[in-house]
Parts: sequence; structure tokens; C-alpha cells
Amino acid sequence: MPYEQLKLENQVCFRFYTVARLIVQGYQPWLSEMGITYTQYLVLMILWEQDGQPVNDIAKRLLLETNTVTPLIKRMEEAGIVRRVKDKLDARKTHVRLTKQGREMEARAANVPGCMTQMLHNNGLTPELFMKIVPPLDEIIANLSQKDNEGCDL
Repeated sequence: MPYEQLKLENQVCFRFYTVARLIVQGYQPWLSEMGITYTQYLVLMILWEQDGQPVNDIAKRLLLETNTVTPLIKRMEEAGIVRRVKDKLDARKTHVRLTKQGREMEARAANVPGCMTQMLHNNGLTPELFMKIVPPLDEIIANLSQKDNEGCDL
């Protein structure tokens, strides 16, 4: 191969992608039982912390664009988990509120982090390992969320 830098084994990003995909896959049995996707679970966690948040704030917390979060929330509304409410002072703003069903899901979801920890432990991944990698991951997220793509042309 003439371009060593194009080998899959030389791609750090492939490792991040694979780990993320496998971890999300690990959540799937519990989330499927609840009838939600991983991304919907993330939205619910934000709303369980503080209900009635604007769509824009939810998108910022997830480091996603509003046009990615809006259809997700619409599907959650169709499933009866949340409802969208227009802001009384600013009609351009939409707040997302949990329905009774969405609030009740919190008690079921409370076991998910422990189940994931157990699944990871069963597969040889210790809590100590995860505590070591969290700070560097937070640093990578903070740095990359600034989106400075300057200085490189194809």
C-alpha cells in the first residue's frame, strides 16, 4: 500500500468509533426493553435532571445540532414519552417536557448504569480503567468541540 497513513490499523478515530459503537450496542438490550434508542436515553437523562428544557439547550448538552435533535424529540413525542411546548414569551423557542410515561421510565432506567458496569466488568473492563480514561476523554471532547479545522487542505 503506497499510503501507510490510510491503513485502518493506523487510525485512532477507528478505535474511538468502534468503542463507542460497542458500548452503545451494550446498552441495547435494556433500552430496547424500554422501547427507546441510546440517543433517546441521553435526552431522557437530561430531562430527568431538569424537565422543561429548550430544544437548543438539549442539543448543546449532547453536542449535536438542533436539526438532529428535533426529529428525535418528535419521535419521542409520538411515542408518548415527551411533549413539546412553545415558549409563552418567545414562540421561536420550544421546551421539551416529560409526560407521565417519560417520568415513570426514570425508575426503570435507574438500573441501566449498574447493568452496564456489570456487563463491562464481565468483559474484563474494570471501573479503575474507566476512571483513568474519563479525564483524557473529557479533554479530547472539550478540544474537539471547538471545531478548528483550519490549516489542512486536501
